[in-house]
Amino acid sequence: MRKSLSTVVLTLLLGVMIGAIVSEVIGLFLNEGSVAEQLFVRYISFGPEVTHWNLVILELTFGFQIRFNLMSVIGVFVASQMLRWYR
Repeated sequence: MRKSLSTVVLTLLLGVMIGAIVSEVIGLFLNEGSVAEQLFVRYISFGPEVTHWNLVILELTFGFQIRFNLMSVIGVFVASQMLRWYR
C-alpha cells in the first residue's frame, strides 16, 4: 500500500518532535559537560541567519533554524518503522 506524501512528512515531523522532547527529558538527569549529555542533548543547528528589523513602532524577526541531535535521528528512525507497519 502506498502512503501519501503528507502522511510521510507528518510521521517524520512527529518523530523529530518526540526525539527532541525525549532529549530534553534525558538532559534533566545528566550532568552538564558529561559525555552522555554531549551525545544525547547537544544539537547541531543550521539554517539562515535570523534577521531583526526595528521599525520604531514595530519590531520584526525573520528566520528559522533546524536543530538535529542523536535523539531526533532515533525518533525519525522509530517513526519510519511505525509508518512501515501503518496501514
